[in-house]
Amino acid sequence: MGLQPDLADEQIVQLVISGNKEKFGDIMERYEPKLMRYVVYLVHDEPMATDIVQETFIKSYKNLKSYNPKYKFSSWIYRIAHNEAMNAVKRDKNIVNGLEIDELKEATYESTVIQDIDRAILRGNINKCLNGIDIKYREVIMLQYYENMKYSEIADVLHVPASTVGVWAARGKTMLKKICNKKGLK
Repeated sequence: MGLQPDLADEQIVQLVISGNKEKFGDIMERYEPKLMRYVVYLVHDEPMATDIVQETFIKSYKNLKSYNPKYKFSSWIYRIAHNEAMNAVKRDKNIVNGLEIDELKEATYESTVIQDIDRAILRGNINKCLNGIDIKYREVIMLQYYENMKYSEIADVLHVPASTVGVWAARGKTMLKKICNKKGLK
């Protein structure tokens, strides 16, 4: 496919809009592992997450002309994935627990994840602890630590004020610590 890391997302989008439709493959290659990791944490089902990510790409491709380049493309595509995942959660109220993140392909992991989260908590199997907190807090923590997004970017994805993201992040971390402590994972 030929991912070109020197091209910004916005440049690739312009190429696709201009008629170079094959360039959308670069967007897919760039975002598929990240979106999979994010969506699996939301729906806890890898086959469902695969469908959601594919639907995200279909919707983003169809609506590419509505993307506003003054905003980050990553926030725009994560918002589409978020909406698709929330629709799936609403359709299937049984989505609560399930797939562990380590069941995903190792290629979806990035070394920066380990650097950003306290190594002791990771060793204590943070995945099980994360599954125990409410989805809105889990989502903020995932975007912040696993996807390295700033509060303003998370606010764009979730369509909430950045101050709300800060509150949810703080509450999520508090809940996460309590759950990990109860499980003996400090």
